[in-house]
Amino acid sequence: MVTDTTPFSPEKCSRLIVKIGSALLVDPAGAVRRDWLEGVVADVAARVRAGQQVAIVSSGAIALGARRLGLPKGGRASLEDAQAAAATGQIALSHCWAELLAAEGLTAAQMLVTLDDLEDRRRYLNAAATLDRLLALGVVPILNENDSVATAEIRFGDNDRLAARVAQAAGAQGVILLSDIDGLYTANPGVDPTATLIPQVGAVDARIMAMADAGSASGMGSGGMISKLEAARIAQSAGCRLAIVSGKVDRPLSRYAETARGTVFEAPRAATARKAWLAGRLTARGRLVVDAGAAQALADGRSLLAPGVKGVEGRFARGDVIEIVTAEGVLLARGLSEYDAADATRIAGLRKDAASEALGYAPRSAMVHRDHMVQL
Repeated sequence: MVTDTTPFSPEKCSRLIVKIGSALLVDPAGAVRRDWLEGVVADVAARVRAGQQVAIVSSGAIALGARRLGLPKGGRASLEDAQAAAATGQIALSHCWAELLAAEGLTAAQMLVTLDDLEDRRRYLNAAATLDRLLALGVVPILNENDSVATAEIRFGDNDRLAARVAQAAGAQGVILLSDIDGLYTANPGVDPTATLIPQVGAVDARIMAMADAGSASGMGSGGMISKLEAARIAQSAGCRLAIVSGKVDRPLSRYAETARGTVFEAPRAATARKAWLAGRLTARGRLVVDAGAAQALADGRSLLAPGVKGVEGRFARGDVIEIVTAEGVLLARGLSEYDAADATRIAGLRKDAASEALGYAPRSAMVHRDHMVQL
């Protein structure tokens, strides 16, 4: 294998998360693409032997289970069908991974998680500790969303974002999303022949998001380019690079090492562990709507004070995660509220003396303190 010159080589990236989608792992008939998967496992084994610790986020349980149960629409005709298919297919999926990794002298472990597991701080830390220990022991963790129990309210909805959250929890330096497309293009290359591949991206801003195509080309998975860009944002918040790479080739990790063809989303300096967790969250209990002055104060790295808050939305308690948005709904930051929703409503827009009178006690220094806030 040609020496990997990308930022995801074992020398530069001690921990790597590799995400594999359903369309790559399972053929249209619902069977595992075993020859292709053997090549992926060979690539993973080579990286582990080179000193890299690798965890895999693997889709495919629903597609595999649907075939075994004879369910229509790939097991996605209803929530109940999807859950039954996931419960059935997960056994087959785990067995396949364990068997192929064992053939390379590696031990597999299974971790099934829901959105709640990584949104709740204590459970997130427990998952992080488990991942850390498994990787330190030389085990290859195989992770998937626990679709057999997850409902719409507690689902990631795609494994792209799950992979980025796993990277945060594992303290990984890189995420590779093996996809049915080899990166982010200036337009949809299936429609626009002038579309060109973008090899490197800094911030995932509105211009970059506008290039995304929301569809999943195979119809088998649940993610599209938008979910990959959202995953890139999550990874960047943890100081973790993310690459979108084609999985429609044999030995895709080796091919990427040889060609470096794909899109790499660069990462700024990592936030603190708590702030990275906040940035990666996909749910919030409520919102504070702020004026232009408060928005500028946040951009300058200051805390959010009551006078700049013009509206309070949702039901939340002190310490809950809330979003801070402009009047137009633009998301500025996410943080831990210093007040419950009722008290936040009472003091919104008020200065210290008026807030003290409204509350009946001395107000805290901020609505959301900068130490418990991350800008987005």
